[in-house]
Amino acid sequence: MRLPRRPAPQTFTDGERQLRYTRRGKGPPIILIHGLSGSGGWWRFNIAALSASHEVLTLELLGGVGVQDAARLIVAWAAHLNLPPAAVIGHSMGGQIALYVAAFAPQQVNRLVLACASGLLHASWWRVALNLPRAGFSGRPRFVPIVLRDSLRTGLPNLYRAARDILRDDVAELLPSLTVPTLVIWGARDPLVPPQLGRVLARSIPGAQYIELPHAGHVVMVDAPQAFNDAVLAFLSGEPT
Repeated sequence: MRLPRRPAPQTFTDGERQLRYTRRGKGPPIILIHGLSGSGGWWRFNIAALSASHEVLTLELLGGVGVQDAARLIVAWAAHLNLPPAAVIGHSMGGQIALYVAAFAPQQVNRLVLACASGLLHASWWRVALNLPRAGFSGRPRFVPIVLRDSLRTGLPNLYRAARDILRDDVAELLPSLTVPTLVIWGARDPLVPPQLGRVLARSIPGAQYIELPHAGHVVMVDAPQAFNDAVLAFLSGEPT
């Protein structure tokens, strides 16, 4: 599905932290949070489908913001915009951030979608960094230029700081206290965050649903966009996924 012309991004600043965001569509809001060394472009195959019935707010985190600091920044941004309760969809590190958004401001989150989310991954930071290209290249070849561009833009210092923060931050104790309806969606071929961690994540969140897409890798929303979009929209509408 072809996207309409991209609206000009806006910038929100809270102290020394910044994010950029774009808004598309009308309806109940959806917030999209990208992963480590990612960008809003990682949702390019999803925005048109989601914005047909929702307002989609696509975030780009700037600089080496840590997981919990990024969550606090997003909470402050949502309050600044006076957004109604939103569905929050996070991929990889963005899923880990989304968990904290839901924990810090449960009144601002009415649905949570965790796509190949980190938070239970235990590995050396350099192993994660080395696996990022493999994770990005495991799906659609036409997505490779975006992976390369975003990795270069992030830069090694920010990549190091963010990867170290992801691995130091374990969400296990947080999960049982979450009350927001949650969908956990994973790629069966994910080489970076194995599907067994997705199953543990789903079992640890009260009432969470779990979907595994057989032909998708780590960037599940790019590798299987139709299945991803259908599952997310069904979940947001309250239909069985």
